[in-house]
Amino acid sequence: MPLSKIKVAVVFWRLGPYHHARLGAAGRAVDLYGLEACGMEQTYAWEKVEGGEHFHRITLTDTFSNDRRWRQQLRRRMFVELGKIKPDVLAVPGWSLADALAALQWGVKNRVPVVTMSESTEWDEARTVWKEWMKRRIVGLCSAALVGGRPHKDYMVRLGMPAERVFLGYDAVDNDYFAAETAKWRKQKIENRNQKSEGKNQFQLSAFPISTFENTPFFLASARFIEKKNLPRLIQAYARYRELAQIEDGRSKMEVGGGKAESGKQKAEIWNLVLLGDGPLRKEIELRIADCGLRNSVLLPGFKQYPDLPAYYAHAGAFIHASTTEQWGLVVNEAMASGLPVLVSNRCGCAAELVQEGVNGFTFDPLNVEQLAQLMLRISDFRYPISDFGVASARIIAGWGPERFASGLMQAAECALRAGPVNPSLLQRTILNALLQK
Repeated sequence: MPLSKIKVAVVFWRLGPYHHARLGAAGRAVDLYGLEACGMEQTYAWEKVEGGEHFHRITLTDTFSNDRRWRQQLRRRMFVELGKIKPDVLAVPGWSLADALAALQWGVKNRVPVVTMSESTEWDEARTVWKEWMKRRIVGLCSAALVGGRPHKDYMVRLGMPAERVFLGYDAVDNDYFAAETAKWRKQKIENRNQKSEGKNQFQLSAFPISTFENTPFFLASARFIEKKNLPRLIQAYARYRELAQIEDGRSKMEVGGGKAESGKQKAEIWNLVLLGDGPLRKEIELRIADCGLRNSVLLPGFKQYPDLPAYYAHAGAFIHASTTEQWGLVVNEAMASGLPVLVSNRCGCAAELVQEGVNGFTFDPLNVEQLAQLMLRISDFRYPISDFGVASARIIAGWGPERFASGLMQAAECALRAGPVNPSLLQRTILNALLQK
């Protein structure tokens, strides 16, 4: 069957901005349907993105509700809509949530080959023998897989999927959007600086309530305020960084003679820290900031919608992602597409693929406060070539845009068609039915 004639249905929990970018790219190659389990939910407070360019969009339920009645409603709507579409291939996100399981059951029942999409690694969560045993049976119902990177492929193979049926490209954002919008804000920043030097009124960047953050580079992090994002430890590392930077500044003054500035010598700047996001740990984070005496140095602007993000990326000096565990970390993609150096926890699934040590950034142990503080000190040094690092980030991430998702999905779909639907065992059917009853 010609690729352009293949009808593919892709299921996601909710269609956020980066889902639209991925599906739009894939929809240029095949007849694509994007199904979202719910139109609104609380985990990610994105504003609803309407429509769908180059793909057919279907919303199965308006709002998520964590009860059995909602799951039954979702399953009914899933079966009705997929029955209308009659896809040649069905792609589902993972193997545990209600949307993936309902879609998988429809695929098994109607003998449609299924592609499982995953960004899980063997080490991103604690694993138990019995859960892994069940997971292998569910993965065994799928004909091919689309995953994030090499660690994710290794785990998928460990779960029983043949290596030749696993394809890369799942984790992508709209690189062109972030590159273009960030460039606009950087141009505006230069114009503002020129206006100030000429004595004109400086444009007030509405995204920044504290004006001093506009003109000085800062460290930027963007995450939900939950335990695994490791933000209290990031704040601790930032406090230590400031101590180290003040020590370095004192040494520099001594070297030039009692604090008198040497002709042409640039004074070291101590960067501030901006934490985008919100969540249940906000009070704890605010207390940690206060306890460390950082109220004038750490800004918490709250959760920001997609159009607001480029302004922050444009004014930042470097991006930090400090999670103790993370399946991928799409904010790192965004920061790199925006031309920023990155400091990324080695427990993030994207680290091995996107961070080239000493080229576009560094990885670190998320439990090692001193190591992160030292890296912050290093990359914020005015002599450090962070502009070269930013250029390298943009170059590296260029190969990880929506087109990569489209290519990976098409390869997986073609592979699934060749392999055909799986003939499930009675045990596999029983496990799938049991999981759907939870």
